[in-house]
Amino acid sequence: MKDLTLNELETLLAVFKKAGIEESMGEEGELLARVQQAHAERQELESMDFDDCLGGACKL
Repeated sequence: MKDLTLNELETLLAVFKKAGIEESMGEEGELLARVQQAHAERQELESMDFDDCLGGACKL
Protein backbone atom coordinates (compact mmCIF):
# COMPACT_ATOMS: atom_id res chain seq x y z
CA MET A 1 0.00 0.00 0.00
CA LYS A 2 1.23 3.47 -0.87
CA ASP A 3 2.01 5.81 2.01
CA LEU A 4 -0.03 8.99 2.08
CA THR A 5 1.69 12.31 1.51
CA LEU A 6 1.75 15.03 4.15
CA ASN A 7 -0.81 17.00 2.12
CA GLU A 8 -3.12 14.00 1.84
CA LEU A 9 -2.94 13.39 5.60
CA GLU A 10 -3.71 17.06 6.27
CA THR A 11 -6.71 16.81 3.96
CA LEU A 12 -7.97 13.74 5.82
CA LEU A 13 -7.58 15.53 9.15
CA ALA A 14 -9.60 18.46 7.77
CA VAL A 15 -12.36 16.06 6.70
CA PHE A 16 -12.47 14.49 10.17
CA LYS A 17 -12.67 17.97 11.71
CA LYS A 18 -15.51 19.05 9.39
CA ALA A 19 -17.36 15.84 10.23
CA GLY A 20 -16.99 16.53 13.95
CA ILE A 21 -15.19 13.26 14.63
CA GLU A 22 -13.32 12.95 17.93
CA GLU A 23 -10.97 10.24 19.15
CA SER A 24 -13.57 9.00 21.63
CA MET A 25 -16.09 8.14 18.89
CA GLY A 26 -15.52 4.41 18.36
CA GLU A 27 -14.08 3.13 15.12
CA GLU A 28 -14.12 6.55 13.48
CA GLY A 29 -12.19 7.96 16.43
CA GLU A 30 -9.66 5.15 16.25
CA LEU A 31 -9.08 5.91 12.58
CA LEU A 32 -8.69 9.61 13.40
CA ALA A 33 -6.04 8.75 16.01
CA ARG A 34 -4.17 6.62 13.45
CA VAL A 35 -4.29 9.40 10.85
CA GLN A 36 -3.05 11.92 13.45
CA GLN A 37 -0.14 9.62 14.33
CA ALA A 38 0.73 9.08 10.66
CA HIS A 39 0.57 12.84 10.10
CA ALA A 40 2.94 13.54 13.00
CA GLU A 41 5.39 10.90 11.76
CA ARG A 42 5.25 12.14 8.15
CA GLN A 43 5.68 15.74 9.30
CA GLU A 44 8.74 14.79 11.35
CA LEU A 45 10.24 12.80 8.48
CA GLU A 46 9.75 15.60 5.96
CA SER A 47 11.22 18.20 8.31
CA MET A 48 14.38 16.17 8.87
CA ASP A 49 17.54 17.53 7.35
CA PHE A 50 19.34 14.44 6.15
CA ASP A 51 22.65 16.30 6.14
CA ASP A 52 22.39 16.09 9.94
CA CYS A 53 22.59 12.30 9.60
CA LEU A 54 26.11 12.19 8.19
CA GLY A 55 28.29 9.91 10.26
CA GLY A 56 25.33 8.01 11.69
CA ALA A 57 24.24 10.80 14.05
CA CYS A 58 20.51 10.17 13.67
CA LYS A 59 18.23 7.14 13.68
CA LEU A 60 15.83 6.44 10.84
